Amino acid sequence: VQLQASGGGLVQSGGSLRLSCAASGSEFGFYMLGWYRAPPGKRRDMAATVDTDGKIRLADSVKGRFTIERDNAKNMVYLQMDGLKPEDTGVYYCYAQIFTGSGYNNCWGQGTLVTVSS
Repeated sequence: VQLQASGGGLVQSGGSLRLSCAASGSEFGFYMLGWYRAPPGKRRDMAATVDTDGKIRLADSVKGRFTIERDNAKNMVYLQMDGLKPEDTGVYYCYAQIFTGSGYNNCWGQGTLVTVSS
């Protein structure tokens, strides 16, 4: 499975960024796609996910500011981040949950750095 993320960068507080992730290599497709993030020195936690039925989960800290979208035909997932805050700074990892035929596996890409300056 390959998860190729892009779109990170440096932005001022209050600004916007859009992350994109191209997913490939899963025989049974991608049950869930989304984004995890790791602030500097902290563990990686879920930011936003969307499953094949369109059910969305958002971390409380990003509700009202981040929007996740998925294109099933292209196996793409996007994260529109508006109203960015310095605490949103971190490495953002594209995430996929795949069905293997006998169970589910969680996968993460290499990550893209988002830096929000105050």
